[in-house]
Amino acid sequence: MPNPAAQPSRPAPTSARFLRERDGREARVTNVELFFDLIYAFAVTQLSHRLVHHLSAFGALETLVLWFAVWLGWQYTCWVTNWFDPERLQIRLLLFAVMVVGMVMAASLPLAYGERGLVFAISYVTIQVGRSLAVLVFLGRHHALTANFRRICGWLAISGLAWLAGGLLDGMPRFACWSVAVLCEYLSPMFGFPLPGLGRSSAADWRSTEGGHIAERCQAFVILGLGESVVVTGGTLSDLGNWNAPSIIAFLVCFAGSVAMWWIYFDTSSSAGSRAIARSHEPGLMAAYFHYVHVILIAGVIVSAAADDLVILHPPEPIDWPSAWLLLGGPAIYVAGNGLYKRVVYGWFPLSHWIGLALLALVAPFAFHTDLLMTGGLTTAVMIVVAGWESVSRRKTAPGEPESLSAE
Repeated sequence: MPNPAAQPSRPAPTSARFLRERDGREARVTNVELFFDLIYAFAVTQLSHRLVHHLSAFGALETLVLWFAVWLGWQYTCWVTNWFDPERLQIRLLLFAVMVVGMVMAASLPLAYGERGLVFAISYVTIQVGRSLAVLVFLGRHHALTANFRRICGWLAISGLAWLAGGLLDGMPRFACWSVAVLCEYLSPMFGFPLPGLGRSSAADWRSTEGGHIAERCQAFVILGLGESVVVTGGTLSDLGNWNAPSIIAFLVCFAGSVAMWWIYFDTSSSAGSRAIARSHEPGLMAAYFHYVHVILIAGVIVSAAADDLVILHPPEPIDWPSAWLLLGGPAIYVAGNGLYKRVVYGWFPLSHWIGLALLALVAPFAFHTDLLMTGGLTTAVMIVVAGWESVSRRKTAPGEPESLSAE
């Protein structure tokens, strides 16, 4: 009788060669990932311009649903490149395929609630479901990650039906179907992608996550969003036929606002975020929190970019309700998103951010008695106050910062 110990064990699935090596060092963000992000820079630009041309409460909600779709498409791909090595030819080709379809998706965004709704839905579902099916092929049937990706693929297929149904409908039914689809994709990870017959994922399924890589990817997307703000500022100034004093002042105000937004996020908290996620006992869970809060934070950047467009084009125009929510809502969403991000990183919502939100609330009633330029200047001043306060307070506590980071 042959010795069982001498029997060869089941060979490791050949698909494992596509995975990143976990050698204890932080997984680096590759050039192909940064190249991939350019599609989403284009999508952010499309959303910002759409928002300017649909300045109503319902128009804002429609754009919000589209923004969640853009973010979720990027986020799910980000998880794939966290586990799989983008330098492998097969993974690189997968990213390029997603980019091609993503370009179609982004190009259809301005008319997604019109004649290109079905094009948008088909391209989005192709990205989400097609990428997940490709990953399952790479993994094979017996890999430890396979069950997790089966659940993910199942939920993306469910949401895909809602996306496609919305693409075939029109008006409010389309908005309702797409809202359901977004909720499916955004909320299902919180509950472990539970599906009958497939079970649910646990925190243990995500412990192989390289948290530092996720943090750096989120930071790169913030840069993309802020880059859109800078492009809008320079592009709108360039398109003006007459460079007068109000337009030059508006340009300077908007640019200062973009710098303040960069300062609030990147001065100290971006590096602290990377350290916090690396020290966490559950890096996968921490990385998921990063994705949950960054979708809010970057939404604030998109709204602020749309507001910059208005301020530079029409600095002396009086404020109305649509322009007021744009000018005040963008900074408020951004400050709130940053506060939630720092709540994850440090364990508390910073006082500077509470003060910033209070100051924006005080500016709101005053805004209706002035013009776009003055209101833009006041919101920029608030952002500078938050950035300065946060920078000084963090530097005062810098020597003990590692102990103050929350790893929960």
